Amino acid sequence: MSCVFIISAPSGSGKSTLVRELLRAEPKLVFSVSYTTRQPRGQEVAGESYQYVSRESFMEMLNRDEFLEWAEVFGNFYGTHRSVWDSAVEEGKDLLLDIDVQGEQQLKKKIPDAVSIFVLAPSRAILEQRLRARSEDAEAVIQRRLAAAANEIRNYHAYDYVIVNDQVEEAVRSLRAVIGAERVRRQRMEDRIRPILETFGELE
Repeated sequence: MSCVFIISAPSGSGKSTLVRELLRAEPKLVFSVSYTTRQPRGQEVAGESYQYVSRESFMEMLNRDEFLEWAEVFGNFYGTHRSVWDSAVEEGKDLLLDIDVQGEQQLKKKIPDAVSIFVLAPSRAILEQRLRARSEDAEAVIQRRLAAAANEIRNYHAYDYVIVNDQVEEAVRSLRAVIGAERVRRQRMEDRIRPILETFGELE
């Protein structure tokens, strides 16, 4: 049975680095490449970082109900296409999504068993430092991202797990522990117990 793992975090929390390391360590994970209407940044690669589409194309897919979740963030649209989940199920792999708080809330309604993980920077000061170190955003954008982070963090209690990204290696170990535990739990429930019980015949 395939699992869905959702990772959310304020911009600058180091989520992209964690996702990259996690995918390297967990070959049975498939990363969901979101669709977006924004332009590529830095070293982003089309088809790997995002599927870049026009606003018109995105709205057409949205009208056809092709997204499991979608959101508008800072004036751009982002969405998870239904086909990524179908493909993961067919391949017998687990799906990893990097989506925001809005997307997590939508996806949980459609796939209630999805496991949600919220990633936090150790402090506001460190979050701001990481945002500035990227050298991608103007001052006004950085301030807007910090304000958005304050709002997103208030939703941490809605997530199944919270991980503080202080040290990358430790955070990756925590993420792998969550994934391992959830796989065991699903396997126990779906695949292993029933055949064993059947060997004992009728049980009351």
